[in-house]
Amino acid sequence: MSDETRNPEAVVDPLAEAPAEEVSQEETYLNPLEAAELRIQEMEKEASEMKDQLLRTVAEMENLRRRTEKEIRDAKQFSVTSFARDMLAVADNLRRGLEAIPEEERANADGALKALLEGTEMTEREMLKTLEKHGVKKLNPEGEKFDPNYHQAMFEVPNPDVPNNSVIQVVQSGYVIGTRVLRPAMVGVAKGGPKFPAQPADDADGVDKSV
Repeated sequence: MSDETRNPEAVVDPLAEAPAEEVSQEETYLNPLEAAELRIQEMEKEASEMKDQLLRTVAEMENLRRRTEKEIRDAKQFSVTSFARDMLAVADNLRRGLEAIPEEERANADGALKALLEGTEMTEREMLKTLEKHGVKKLNPEGEKFDPNYHQAMFEVPNPDVPNNSVIQVVQSGYVIGTRVLRPAMVGVAKGGPKFPAQPADDADGVDKSV
């Protein structure tokens, strides 16, 4: 009889060491506290990403709201653009009718002529007031610095007594609707004078150019 038969305890079971190996592998895992900390970090990262995404969404929605409001304002303001541009010819004719009569004759007019002149002037004022109610304003830039965005130079006049590049004559009034030009003012520009003085910052956008 062999030693293994006589002493069964001496027989080595090949599976006997397996638990020791499993314990060894388990030791490489995180303990519960470390695992909890790792999970918290992951959750904080996810929360931060969700917050960033939410903030971006809110910003995009705010930008969309502002664009929509601007488009609505523009649609309301500029919906009368074509009509207003057509009415400029009427305003021009009223002005030409008044200017066709010399200033002296207008001052001394009486009777039917005086009534006609007063009626024409009243019609012109009411028309401009109605246009202005819809955002259309008249430009009368005489004495201002020439601005190619709002003025169209028709001629130049050498004049050392007025600032260089200033408007010294308005041949035809211009009009704007909001910040858009319906028609630039046709003007004569001075040349050869001193440098034009700096203008206030609030005049830079052209809003105050209307009269």
